[in-house]
Amino acid sequence: MEPLALLGVAIGGATGSVVRYAIQSMFRLSAFPVGTLLVNLLGSLLIGLCAAFAERGTPWIRTWLMAGFLGGFTTFSAFSLENFRLMRDGQAGMALAYALTSLVAGILLAFAGYWAGSLLSRAI
Repeated sequence: MEPLALLGVAIGGATGSVVRYAIQSMFRLSAFPVGTLLVNLLGSLLIGLCAAFAERGTPWIRTWLMAGFLGGFTTFSAFSLENFRLMRDGQAGMALAYALTSLVAGILLAFAGYWAGSLLSRAI
């Protein structure tokens, strides 16, 4: 790994995290997670745009913007791009399995983590 690439990922990730926090903070009063939805949808649009440019030979987009900024902004964008690529490559079944597994397992693991954390916090 190149040190300059790592620096780009670090700066991009920090910037993306700050922007995500700022957007989500604007919608904290809503019962519906508008901020998170907005960030995830915007991240999906941006990673598609970046992927198109990166495939045409713009390497800093892949490191600074895709891995860095969008990695800090949302990992949903990477999930969206991976599913898009599976569908584009004719693997719709695999895309559906990946999407459903990610959604269902993610929610179940969040529940399991919360349950375990609740037990541990009472035991301490």
